[in-house]
Amino acid sequence: MTTTENTELTEAWTSWHAERESVLREPHGWLSLTALQWLTSAPAGYPDLPGSWRSTDDGGVEITAAPGDKLEVDGATVDGTVRIEPQDGQPGVLVTVGERRVEVIRRTDSYALRVRDPRAITRTAFDGVPTYPVNSRWVVTGRYEPYPEPSPITVDAVVEGLHHYFTAVGEVHFDLDGARQTLVALPGKQGGLSLHFRDGTSGQATYGGGRILKTDDPAEDGTVLLDLNRTVNLPCAFTAYATCPLPPAGNTVTVPVEAGERTPRRPDLA
Repeated sequence: MTTTENTELTEAWTSWHAERESVLREPHGWLSLTALQWLTSAPAGYPDLPGSWRSTDDGGVEITAAPGDKLEVDGATVDGTVRIEPQDGQPGVLVTVGERRVEVIRRTDSYALRVRDPRAITRTAFDGVPTYPVNSRWVVTGRYEPYPEPSPITVDAVVEGLHHYFTAVGEVHFDLDGARQTLVALPGKQGGLSLHFRDGTSGQATYGGGRILKTDDPAEDGTVLLDLNRTVNLPCAFTAYATCPLPPAGNTVTVPVEAGERTPRRPDLA
């Protein structure tokens, strides 16, 4: 790349990175997690949370509380028992408890409460995500080869015994430092592709559970631009209360990807 192109690359990345950190700093974002409590079918209370909570045998969660508990679901104060139905693998249903939000999630056939508190130390002490220097060598062109039909896959999670279920749509092939790489691609939530991988830096300079690169939609001829400078951590790199998936089997880049986000500082573990 020319000096001008390098400057443009860095300026675009700087703007993108600032937005990335702004999202992380949101009051009820991933940095605000303070607890992960797994529910059973027996009504139970949990530390620092009012009311009682239980999972049901037919795909729901029941919350029982009095008006004085000040629990709100969909803007209405809970008075008695209400039922909510979180969907597997999706963002949970939010229950308001003062300035906190209790996210009720479903993971396979298990249900949990994930507390989001703006005062969490992981948020209040957040001082940015460390990254490698931006470098044009990490911008490569790959080729996307879609599967004849989308393929269901199962991957493990950072929580032992938990699994995530995805639909792989194809593979992305690219060269890095002269070595051929192939990664299974998942569909991006807002279009494009999602590549979740480990590499030679994983568990050392970068998070051991892998990182994710989002791409735009491939061109009609299958070419797809991979800007590895924009490789990011999953939420589980920042908090002990996420249930992130691990990379699909075989999604390991064979050379160290010294680009993108590095292992973040963990003030909750200091």
